[in-house]
Amino acid sequence: MALDNDHLREALKRCSPATYYAACKFRQSRDATQLPIIIVGVIERYVERELREKLHHSPQSLHLREDLGLDSLTMMEVIMLAEEVLPISVSNEELVKLRTIGDVERFISAKLREVPDEPVVPISTPANRLAS
Repeated sequence: MALDNDHLREALKRCSPATYYAACKFRQSRDATQLPIIIVGVIERYVERELREKLHHSPQSLHLREDLGLDSLTMMEVIMLAEEVLPISVSNEELVKLRTIGDVERFISAKLREVPDEPVVPISTPANRLAS
């Protein structure tokens, strides 16, 4: 699942820059410490503006529906974006079990442990493009 940086930037265009940089770093190194940044950043994209502040204070215990107002259709959109950014696949049966951000983080971490390491895709920077 090799997403080039332009595609990744486009997929995450309405997410924070921190989300994009964490996704790039994860793709380079599979550094699991980047996952919470990616997950919260992707979820934040779909949360109403007035509720986003909640994501910056102990987000793991936040309930997706009750605290953040995400319905099942929106959760499908969140997961579709996560599938585009991370090398995972999520079934509808798995999706309905996710209640909190912590559930999502643990679930995605477990999914990633099932995926063999992919070759590192170099980050495309202007300097790298000039050297090619």
